[in-house]
Amino acid sequence: MSAAASTLNRANAAATSALQAATAAMSGLRDRAVDSAELLRGGKTVEIQHNGSVYRLQATRLGKLILTK
Repeated sequence: MSAAASTLNRANAAATSALQAATAAMSGLRDRAVDSAELLRGGKTVEIQHNGSVYRLQATRLGKLILTK
């Protein structure tokens, strides 16, 4: 496995774990806010899988969030 593929696999695993944690934290409450720290887990980016697409949530140096497809 190449280094790039290995890095991508680790990023996907981290994103899946973060999404599962956020989903568990929400425990069925649709309108509950999830702290961005729960999703990012100390990092600057996390990948989120939604309806067959992968999105990237990124925290900027100015404290803003950017979501890209």
